[in-house]
Amino acid sequence: MRQKLTLAYKLKSTAIVTTVGVGAFFGIGVYRNEDKFYDKFLMPIVQLCPPEYCHRLAVLGFKYKLFPRQHQPDSENLKTKLLDFSLSNPLGIAAGFDKHGEAVDGLSQSGFGFVEIGSVTPEPQPGNDKPRVFRLIEDKAIINRYGFNSDGHDAVLERLLKLKKSNAEIVLGVNLGKNKTTEIAHDDYVKGIDKFASVADYFVVNISSPNTAGLRNLQQAENLQLLLRKVIEARNKLDQAKRPPILLKVAPDLTDSDVQDIVSVISKKECRVDGLLISNTTIERSESLKSKDKSETGGLSGAPLGSRSTKMIAKIYTATKGQVPIIGIGGIFNGQDAFDKIVAGASAVQIYTSLIYHGPPVIQKIKKELSNLLAANGYESVEMARGKQAKIIAKETK
Repeated sequence: MRQKLTLAYKLKSTAIVTTVGVGAFFGIGVYRNEDKFYDKFLMPIVQLCPPEYCHRLAVLGFKYKLFPRQHQPDSENLKTKLLDFSLSNPLGIAAGFDKHGEAVDGLSQSGFGFVEIGSVTPEPQPGNDKPRVFRLIEDKAIINRYGFNSDGHDAVLERLLKLKKSNAEIVLGVNLGKNKTTEIAHDDYVKGIDKFASVADYFVVNISSPNTAGLRNLQQAENLQLLLRKVIEARNKLDQAKRPPILLKVAPDLTDSDVQDIVSVISKKECRVDGLLISNTTIERSESLKSKDKSETGGLSGAPLGSRSTKMIAKIYTATKGQVPIIGIGGIFNGQDAFDKIVAGASAVQIYTSLIYHGPPVIQKIKKELSNLLAANGYESVEMARGKQAKIIAKETK
């Protein structure tokens, strides 16, 4: 009897010690924000769980500030201007990660130069049926078909009002979408302008998600002209002291004719946006994709999108003669990826998929590598490097 109790006690003690030890190991790894720890230990474990569940955990981690904050200031050569904003660095988090505006403060403290939330729709809606997120691990990519799942304007505004009271320094973008059942699309975007004018530093008109039926048709010249005219009219009716810039987010799957149409539309005074986001996810599927879920319906993000979005940036930068600020998105996993988009014409960049695969350490990794690349290539700032290879890259796409 005594032997059984002793054995049980030993097993229990061993279990406690092991649990504490494993917990301490993971706790220290997270606290130190070590990329090797995340890549070798934490992320492989995370990837055993369903993707949407992990996405939610990541948002909560930033919401409750469980990840380390950045203590060291960014390198001087990363300081830059985006629109009229002075950024400590050009790296932002793309819309689609913090859809409901829950984790803005935590994301900012982790080292992002600016934060974009959304897409937000006027009325709450659940989005598409689950499962709707798929990892393509072999391809360093994700396919999603969320379909603008949103808490709605009122709930998100309440969160952002509290945020701005406690931290007004954050450069905050609000990405606007339309409800699935809305027939007159521009009505929903105008509602978003009116609703978030007091908290948004800039707006994004998202008409390029492939997961809402008919949404991408709004990129067609006639539809786009009407939409932008209505949105800009709404913005211009606001108090002059608070008229946030309006940016347009476009798809990476545009033809040369589509690009020409968009450039033509945004060149009109009544449709002149303040910037572009290039690009959203792609519906194209390269034959080189290896993962078993590669044929799932939805938008593909991550490494396979990198070259495609960079070429689109160069095309539009060249077509607009560098007069329209561009935020580059798609396949940014390291400093070289960010550098490529900047020399193609981007003023700033955003990530999403690389954060999902590599965790918070990727933020510092990209910034450090980008800073080193700028210095190695003789650029004292992001602005000096912007568009320096745009014409070369644009010619390569013809």
